[in-house]
Amino acid sequence: MFEATTILAYKGQGQAVIGGDGQVTFGNAVLKGNATKIRRLYKDQILAGFAGSTADAFNLFDMFEGHLESCKGDLLKAVVAFSKEWRKDKVLRRLEAMMIVLNKNHIFILSGTGDVVEPEDGSIASIGSGGNFAISAARALAKHSNLKPVDLVKESLMIAGELCIYTNQNIKILEIED
Repeated sequence: MFEATTILAYKGQGQAVIGGDGQVTFGNAVLKGNATKIRRLYKDQILAGFAGSTADAFNLFDMFEGHLESCKGDLLKAVVAFSKEWRKDKVLRRLEAMMIVLNKNHIFILSGTGDVVEPEDGSIASIGSGGNFAISAARALAKHSNLKPVDLVKESLMIAGELCIYTNQNIKILEIED
């Protein structure tokens, strides 16, 4: 589990939403409170967020964007190609980062070992030290409220920020709508 961040993604109702907190820590000190750990990829059709080493994550973003370009934005093909490359490359296998990537049709967690995981429910995924807090809140809110996906992600991350010492409440959100 990576410390120092929380990323939560939700796919549903013709929308894709990803959010992340802004805290960057080094050991037991907060270095920055307003970092951006989420971004849009491939002509704004894909959303992505990372947890773990920032330098490693930027390398992963660059590599993944290359696969998205070569797969013409097909997220499923791109994650499979990315995973194959990750597993073959000795340097990549040592990177300390995870990613969530999603569009309106798919959501995947890309692990630090080259695994591609599609969430069991197919609609909510989280990574980072506060990920379990955020996904628990998101599942409860999805089941017992009528919140819009963007509000569900924001509220869930706010709850994680109250509980996880490596997560703050400086939340940034990106969304794709129909």
